[in-house]
Amino acid sequence: MSGERREELLEKAYAYVRRTSLSEMSLRPVAAAIGSSPRVLLFLFGSKEGLIRALLARARADELASVDGRLPDGADAAGLAVWEWLADPANASLLRLWVEAYARSLGATDGPWAGFAAETVSDWLDVLARAQPPGERDSPAGLAHRTAVLAVLRGALLDVLATGDAGRVTDAVRRVLAP
Repeated sequence: MSGERREELLEKAYAYVRRTSLSEMSLRPVAAAIGSSPRVLLFLFGSKEGLIRALLARARADELASVDGRLPDGADAAGLAVWEWLADPANASLLRLWVEAYARSLGATDGPWAGFAAETVSDWLDVLARAQPPGERDSPAGLAHRTAVLAVLRGALLDVLATGDAGRVTDAVRRVLAP
């Protein structure tokens, strides 16, 4: 029963932090917003840090599920498909959450943020690797190629989140990643 309740509250907390912010999250407002109590959250997640870790894992899973199995072959073509998802305004709240967590993770050696940035880089390199043919995927040139695609996507994401100018940024991404 507590597993089901944990998942229910995690989903509600995830929706809440997508509307607000994760870095300044406090248990009382989260609990009030999702119809729970701080004590229940502490029981189910162990600590505020445990809840943050669970939310970060949930966000990573959401990102990866959005493109899983739906990418065309080739790192550039896959990058363009990922960009279409990144540029979709419907995903902006998840992507703002990702940027916030990524930034907090940089330099963090412990706590809930530690390792998030490196783990998400690895996640997306794996996604792009699956789009590459085996001979390219397993080569240093293949790794360099997907690293370049990922760098273009991250930079473009920051730009579109900062300016809202998805058209301009999409034109730039297409210019770099056009097959």
